[in-house]
Amino acid sequence: MLYHLHAASFYLPNFTRPVGFYIRGFYGLKHTEYYFIFLAVMYVLTLVANLTLMFIIWFAETLHTPKYMAVFSLAVVDLSFSSALIPKAVHMYLFDSKFMYFNACLAQMFFVDYFASMEAFSLCVLAYDRLIAICFPLRSNSLNTKRKMMVIIIVTWSIPLVIDVVMVALIPPLPFCKSTVVNSFFCDHGPVFKIACGDYSPNWFMASFTTVSMYFVPFGFIALTYIFIIYAILNIASSEGRWKAFKTCSSHLLLVGMFFVPFFVTYVIAWVNINIDTDTRIINTSLSASIPPLLNPIIYSFKTEEILEQIKKILGMRKRNPN
Repeated sequence: MLYHLHAASFYLPNFTRPVGFYIRGFYGLKHTEYYFIFLAVMYVLTLVANLTLMFIIWFAETLHTPKYMAVFSLAVVDLSFSSALIPKAVHMYLFDSKFMYFNACLAQMFFVDYFASMEAFSLCVLAYDRLIAICFPLRSNSLNTKRKMMVIIIVTWSIPLVIDVVMVALIPPLPFCKSTVVNSFFCDHGPVFKIACGDYSPNWFMASFTTVSMYFVPFGFIALTYIFIIYAILNIASSEGRWKAFKTCSSHLLLVGMFFVPFFVTYVIAWVNINIDTDTRIINTSLSASIPPLLNPIIYSFKTEEILEQIKKILGMRKRNPN
C-alpha cells in the first residue's frame, strides 16, 4: 500500500525530485525469499571470516608487515562492501519493504560503489606487494616498508572516494518525472539515472569514467605486474624456487579472478549498451558482492603459512587453557 501511495505522487506534473524509489528486484523468479535467506547466511559467514582474519593480523606481531597491512585493508573492504549491500537487500525482500527514501538511496549508492571500487584497488595493492617480493627479493625490505604501504593504502582509499562522491552528486539534479521504479535489487547507479526524464549524459559519462578508472585501470595494473612476476619466476634457477614463488601468488590470483570475472560479465555488457536479463544481472551482481568477501579471508587463511601458524597457535592455547 505504501508503494502505491508514493507512486501516485511520483507522477505529478513538473515533479522532479521524488520522495524515494521503489526497488523492483527480480522480475520472473519465484520463491526469491530463499535466495535472500542464502545471502543472509553468506553475510553472517562473511562477518565471521573477515573479523577472524582481522583479529589474527591485529594481535599477531609477526604479521605486522606490509603484506598483511594490505591483507587487513582488504578484509576491512570486504566487510564494508558486503555490509553496504546485503543486509538492506535481505531486509527489503524478506520483509517486503522495497521503498527507499531518496537520501537513503544516494547513501547506499555511494557506499556500494565506493567499496566495490576499493575492492579493485585493494587487489592492486596486493599485486604491488607480490611484485616487490618476487622481482626485488633482496631489496624488498627497503622498497616496501610499513610506512610506504600505509601511504599507498591511504592513497588508494582516497582516489575512489573523490570519484564516487562526484558520481553520486550528479544524481540529485536529475528530474524523475516518468518513473521511480529501479530495475535492480539495490539503489544501483546505472538503473537509477536511466529512469530520469532529463538529459543524463553527464551521468553516463561519469559512470563510464568510473568503470574505466576504478576497474579497467586496476585490472590493467594487476595484469602488468604479473607479466613482470611471471618473467621473474621463469628466471629462477631451481624448480622448487619457481614453485614456491608461484604458490605465493596463487591466492592473490584466485581473488582477482573471483572479483573481476563477474564484474566484466555484468558491467562491460551494460557499458556497450547490450541488454542483459534483469534477473540474471541481479544474481550475478549479488553473488559478486557476497562470494569474494567471504572467500577472500578463507583463501588467505588456508593458503598462507603465516596465517595457518597463527591459527594453530590460537587453537593450541585454547587446548592448554580450556577454561
